[in-house]
Amino acid sequence: MPRPLGELEDSVMTRVWKWNRPVTVREVLEDLQQERSIAYTTVMTVLDNLHQKGWVRREAEGRAYRYEAVSTRAAYAAALMNEAWQRSDNPAAALVAFFGMMSAEQREALSDAMRIVQGPAQVPTTEPDRVPAAEPGQVPAAEPGQVPAAEPARVPPAEPVQGPAREPENPGGVEPGAER
Repeated sequence: MPRPLGELEDSVMTRVWKWNRPVTVREVLEDLQQERSIAYTTVMTVLDNLHQKGWVRREAEGRAYRYEAVSTRAAYAAALMNEAWQRSDNPAAALVAFFGMMSAEQREALSDAMRIVQGPAQVPTTEPDRVPAAEPGQVPAAEPGQVPAAEPARVPPAEPVQGPAREPENPGGVEPGAER
């Protein structure tokens, strides 16, 4: 289970996840400086720490590195939620309390996620002949008192939830110089 990111680590990773491309220390620094005063070396240290923890991979480009996320923010959030749930002495009560804190929009997102995980709902019926077949792209109508089948979700499959991968340490132990 990944340790929760610190405040500055989260600010840096938010940009890396949002931009979804390899980024330089300078790019992250300039964006962070719109919110707070921060030094180049601080951002460089945070990205190096995130690399050592396995959250980002890096590739040398000239005298600098470009950093890229190893995992998605969704996978990170899922791993944190899973860990918190597993640590509970009463997981069912923890889920009930968590669901009780959710907004209507969050409950709808949960419902959508459950449909994706479970697949389309089965139409319960005692007379299968009475449920009309659906045209491609349509959901069959339900008989009175029945639950209509859910439309298949048009969402890409979720990435597996896993902790960050680790790259081997820099074998030469020499960092490329700071970018200019």
